Amino acid sequence: MGIDGASMGRCRVCGLEDMLISDTIGVCVNCLRRYPEKSLPIARRAHDKSRLTFKLPPETPRNSGGVRCSICGRGCILSDGYGYCGFRYVENNMFHVKTGRYDTAIGLYYYDPHPTNCVAYSVCPAVTGKGYPKYALTPYGERGYYNIAVFYGGCNMDCLFCQNWEYRRMVQRGEPKLTIDQLVESVNDKTTCVCYFGGDPAPWSIHALEASRRMIEKAKKLGLPVFRICWETNGLWNPQLLRRAVELSLESGGIVKIDFKAWSPEVYYALTGVEPRHVELIRRNIRLVAEYFDKRPEPPLLVVSTLLVPGYIDEYEIDNMTRYIAEINPEIPYIFLGFHPDYMLLDLPRTSINHARRAVEIARGNGLKHVYVENQWLLGNDY
Repeated sequence: MGIDGASMGRCRVCGLEDMLISDTIGVCVNCLRRYPEKSLPIARRAHDKSRLTFKLPPETPRNSGGVRCSICGRGCILSDGYGYCGFRYVENNMFHVKTGRYDTAIGLYYYDPHPTNCVAYSVCPAVTGKGYPKYALTPYGERGYYNIAVFYGGCNMDCLFCQNWEYRRMVQRGEPKLTIDQLVESVNDKTTCVCYFGGDPAPWSIHALEASRRMIEKAKKLGLPVFRICWETNGLWNPQLLRRAVELSLESGGIVKIDFKAWSPEVYYALTGVEPRHVELIRRNIRLVAEYFDKRPEPPLLVVSTLLVPGYIDEYEIDNMTRYIAEINPEIPYIFLGFHPDYMLLDLPRTSINHARRAVEIARGNGLKHVYVENQWLLGNDY
């Protein structure tokens, strides 16, 4: 099995066999939605394996009488031991971090030349010049300049298809270490933006927010006409901290890119390990960012993306997700991404051309005005 094909999978609830059923997940999408009491314990096995392999908590810790962590939206309650992210832990009723210092995260950065492979590629100022002259150097993009790509070693989800799954190994080892000072020093006269991803920036939001503030100051001292703050995130944030992140992006010309992974809580859980309350928080957080959308027409403040996982992100999921976004604001750009087998989800084919085409039709039919398919070179014809 690999990027060019997949085997037949079997649903352990209904017995159906199909190439669009993952044996890793163990159940088909219809049984996930219709029979969650039977299906979710089966789907949980893959997450247990994924998490325990790297000595990470398999579920959200909820220790009676413990201390609640409010950094991200996961909602861990700890009496002793690590939170879901694997970075924060409680000892003697006190919070600590694995690096020993709150100004030091687990992660790394690198310079990514423009135009870069950004989720918001279709509307990015560095690619399109949108927002020129206030938020882009030229009306034609920013070739010759760089994005500071910040890869955090930790996440508050467990996506079975994660193409950046190495973050789990990073948080397990507690390295490499990344300080706020290092990020400030990374700003130079050829950098026009920073983008936080990983993993996910949500568990590192305090670190990223302080780094962003200081990086903007450094850019101003260097005389840079633009320095944008961008985020690629699953949306599982503490809303108060997310609002601060949004305001930084709004003021700097950056984009908040939220990966809306599914609609049904059961499908969300099977693919990412999140619970129904987390799904509701993600939806609310999308609305939170959208509150600011009309304050800056160009470049768009919010971009929503969805990975078209074969067999699981079907027409029902796409219809409900895109309808939800269109009802919030039909001007919000929606990006569909092609899936390829990675990490534990190796037994599904690549997204088909027809799947992507149908997703676009549904999104536009629901009223969305700016719909794109990226990673088109990954698309296949297996189904």
